[in-house]
Amino acid sequence: MTTEQNDLTELARTALLEVTPESTVGAPAGTTDEGDGVVSVLFANRMPGYPGWRWTVSIAQVEGDEPTVLEVELMPGDGSLLAPEWVPWSERLAEYRAAQDGEGHGESDDDESDDDDESDETDDEDADYDESDDDEADDDESDEDDDESDDDEDDDDDDESDDDAPIRARHGSHRGSAFEDDDEDDDFTDADEGDLDESDDDEIEGVDVDQLADHREQD
Repeated sequence: MTTEQNDLTELARTALLEVTPESTVGAPAGTTDEGDGVVSVLFANRMPGYPGWRWTVSIAQVEGDEPTVLEVELMPGDGSLLAPEWVPWSERLAEYRAAQDGEGHGESDDDESDDDDESDETDDEDADYDESDDDEADDDESDEDDDESDDDEDDDDDDESDDDAPIRARHGSHRGSAFEDDDEDDDFTDADEGDLDESDDDEIEGVDVDQLADHREQD
């Protein structure tokens, strides 16, 4: 390390101790030429919680003038654990609302899909119920048709039974009436013969024979 570099390192260290305790500043870690006469002097960091970070002191060098400290800061090194990038609150709020709207839209689609599925299941159940009712109605109609058929057969049997009964009765009464008619004919024949005999004795062609005989005797 040259005298010039030693001078820059001592200047940078002095500037660091003005802003941070000496216990937090480690050994020198080199220099970096930033261009335009600016050189960054690096120191190891001993602060807990900042692994891989380095103290950085920027010094400007201009010919004819003394070196001047421009800035002192703690900078992350390669592979250092970094905090998230700072984002303004308005932008974070807008992103949050957009995410909420997206989730709400997704939940709405899921709810609509669930409603459609439930509606389809309800329609299927209604269709099954209607088919069951139709089957029961068909069974009831079939039972009614069977009952009507049985009633018609019973009525036919009753009608045939009624038709047979009068026929037998008529046949029976006919046979009975035949004998009765024969008896009545016999009675009528006997009565007629008696009446004819009496009529022949008492009247001839409307003339009372007995009365005529009495009249003749009086003459």
